Amino acid sequence: MTHMADVTIYHNPRCSTSRTVLGTLQDAGLNPTIIRYLETPPDEATLRRLLTDAGLQPSQAIRKKESLYAELGLAGKSEDELLAAMVEHPILIERPIVVTPKGTRLARPAGAINEIL
Repeated sequence: MTHMADVTIYHNPRCSTSRTVLGTLQDAGLNPTIIRYLETPPDEATLRRLLTDAGLQPSQAIRKKESLYAELGLAGKSEDELLAAMVEHPILIERPIVVTPKGTRLARPAGAINEIL
């Protein structure tokens, strides 16, 4: 059984998918650590580790539909440049990212979380 203290969600309360995933965790009897990443964004090392653990490149976890993505001209940039942009502008980080002892997932779609519960 997953211990409550071992689950973390990088959460944006304004995002419906993020809220759904948080509800799924709570319905499973978990009380995850909630990191509101827009208020307390991960540093570069933390974000790089989260993405690596989830098996994702920055280009797979950046919000391309976010207006800032176009404003900053990020299309075609290197993975390192995208990661730096995500650290500087956390609104660009796709959400939610969930960490449990069984792994790390970008919970999009929300059902992806079932693999690590």
